[in-house]
Amino acid sequence: MSDPRIYFAAERTLLAWLRTGLAVIGLGFVVARFGLFLRMLGQPHNPASPSPWSLAIGVFFVILGAVMVGGAARQHARFTRNLAPAERPERYWLGFALLVAVLISGSGLALAAYLLASAGSGSG
Repeated sequence: MSDPRIYFAAERTLLAWLRTGLAVIGLGFVVARFGLFLRMLGQPHNPASPSPWSLAIGVFFVILGAVMVGGAARQHARFTRNLAPAERPERYWLGFALLVAVLISGSGLALAAYLLASAGSGSG
């Protein structure tokens, strides 16, 4: 008899890390752009550039969130690889949550690169 509860518990844990990582990435984006918003409020007629501190802290949070998601995906893959066949659900795509995690992690890293590149070029 198959009992996939262990796998589904591991997948719920991965999804919880995905939510947390997405929240940290979103917070990082907001922080990175908040300095730009404050400068635009203070000097509406001058071209605004992002604050170096808000950009650095924001990019740090974006990278932290992406690393959290990537680490959780790696941990999930290592754990589920060692499950017995009876602990894996039948007719279920086991790699879907892992694929989503890898895409989110890569997107977070791409967002960090974009934030840094847009700050370097002077366009916001």
